[in-house]
Amino acid sequence: QLLQEAKKEREQRLETYRRETEKAERNRLREAHWMKCPKCGNDMVEEQFEGIAIERCTVCAGLFFEHSELQAVLMRRQEKRFKFYRSIFGLD
Repeated sequence: QLLQEAKKEREQRLETYRRETEKAERNRLREAHWMKCPKCGNDMVEEQFEGIAIERCTVCAGLFFEHSELQAVLMRRQEKRFKFYRSIFGLD
């Protein structure tokens, strides 16, 4: 009986340690990659274009949209989309 209880306590401690280790690793990775360009790895900044937040790389100038941001652009009327695209590419 004592042996079984000790084994169960050990398994619980190991499971708790595993969960805490995984959580710490997820947090470390999130901090290491937060607002980093997926293309070149440099810092990104958030900018507002026509009321939509986008991320732009400070080095390669890559633009990145989250799913909801891209949907917002695509749902606009055609003339507003063209104005948005012109402003992003500096054609205004």
